Amino acid sequence: MTGTTQRSLDVPGAVLAYDVRGPLPPTGGEPPLLMVGQPMDATGFATLAGLLPERTVVTYDPRGLGRSTRTDGSSTHDPVQQAEDLHALVGALGGGPVDVFGSSGGAVTSLALVAAHPHDVRTLVAHEPPALPLLPDAAEAEVVWQRVQAAYQEKGWGAGMAAFVAMTSVPGPFTADSLAELPDPAAFGMPAEDDGARDDPLLSGASTPVTGYRPDVDALRTAPTRVVVAAGIESKDLMTWRTSAALADALGVELAVFPSHHGGFMGPEYGMPGAPEAFAGRLREVLAAG
Repeated sequence: MTGTTQRSLDVPGAVLAYDVRGPLPPTGGEPPLLMVGQPMDATGFATLAGLLPERTVVTYDPRGLGRSTRTDGSSTHDPVQQAEDLHALVGALGGGPVDVFGSSGGAVTSLALVAAHPHDVRTLVAHEPPALPLLPDAAEAEVVWQRVQAAYQEKGWGAGMAAFVAMTSVPGPFTADSLAELPDPAAFGMPAEDDGARDDPLLSGASTPVTGYRPDVDALRTAPTRVVVAAGIESKDLMTWRTSAALADALGVELAVFPSHHGGFMGPEYGMPGAPEAFAGRLREVLAAG
């Protein structure tokens, strides 16, 4: 496998930075494997990409995140807009179809890509997309998500992140009382002091279009793309497991269970490593089953 090359792509209102590990066009008969995160940038895929040396792996920073810049005057992370960015990226890689592993908000963006440009993707593995409208308790989930954002706006990053961790740790359906009392940031190892910043891509409201996105189930069902919906076993009964299970049910497919947690593919990138070797093996298995 050859080394990593850093490239950039001009799209309307942004310049996307992306990395290619391996040859283009790929050798070995398999298409490029595109890894998509949100609001995480390409950094979080470093370990996973290195564990798949037989594939040409492409990672990228969504517009306005990491190394990618934007000139569209917005700070919002819109999965429909980002799907068009991905469509342009697929074109730059040779036109597709590619395989895609989408994680969290990146799974949401990837679902939007398949709905809009179904011939771009051969197999999509959508890992724990946080699409709240899919939940039977969607209204309650939205209230809790608003409480998380309010904690950030009122008290800063530590309070907001502690509230987010608490939200994503609730087993089963949300109720009207979920997170009515905000947790102490110190209980989660978060700073209590407010640094004054309000531009966090997750907590500021910029990612609300991601969590508010309702996948186009009809378009996904009729696409030539093989859509695999996945969730980590340690997420069982938590929010992103439940959104994943709801999407799998809507599509009429079996939920693919992966090792570890929401970031189970990661090594030491963000200080919460999962089980990347086992995760890579499961991803390889799922992709080969197509």
